[in-house]
Amino acid sequence: MLRRLSLSVLLLGATLAQAERGMLNWADLIDETAQSYEDPYRDLSAEQLTALVEVARMQSQLTATSDDDQRSELGQRLSDAKTALAEDGVDADWLISQRWVAAERRRNAAWAGDADVDGQIVTLGGYAIPAPADQDGVATMYLVPERGMCSHVPPPPPNQMVRVRLNSDWRPQTIYEPVRLTGQIAVVPTEREVVVVDGPVRMQAAFTMEATKVEPLAFAGAMSAGGKAWVEKMTQQLRDKEGDGLNED
Repeated sequence: MLRRLSLSVLLLGATLAQAERGMLNWADLIDETAQSYEDPYRDLSAEQLTALVEVARMQSQLTATSDDDQRSELGQRLSDAKTALAEDGVDADWLISQRWVAAERRRNAAWAGDADVDGQIVTLGGYAIPAPADQDGVATMYLVPERGMCSHVPPPPPNQMVRVRLNSDWRPQTIYEPVRLTGQIAVVPTEREVVVVDGPVRMQAAFTMEATKVEPLAFAGAMSAGGKAWVEKMTQQLRDKEGDGLNED
């Protein structure tokens, strides 16, 4: 009986240890196996990409117009643009035909979250973006890896954004408030529109976290005109936090 009990305790301890992932870096959220895919546009120069967009635009215009003179002019310009790309070894027609295929591959890579963290208790530091409460009344926010995301710069890929349900009394007082969260994370994709500074933003998150512990990361000191000092200070503070207090209750 005692042996069976000891075995049960050991198994329970192993299960709990597996569920406690501990401190994560943002790179830990990415499914690396989904990041390697064929992208026919990857090796094109900026000039070649611009030329390809122009070819697609002219093809669309050529299809839409019935004016003979305009069609003749567009046809010649289109032929010249394709010839110039072909001289660089770029097949414009084939590349244009691949645009939706490439877009789907990129989308899959951007949404791919690492299944190894699914369902585990983790700690993750970042910047809070307040959001409306859920229908059940639980307060929510988004956690992003860099200050300014979703307002001054575009949103991060979905696998670099976490939708957080705050199961505590803490609420973000300002946008991009630096925090460290602990709770159960799950690969549960969500999309919803949230008003962020300049207007509504489509928030696409590959992860959802039930946060049970929030550690605000205070900042004090002067900030440079461009915010560089603020970012550097908070980056260092997040790094320092990663190395301490991991064994706290």
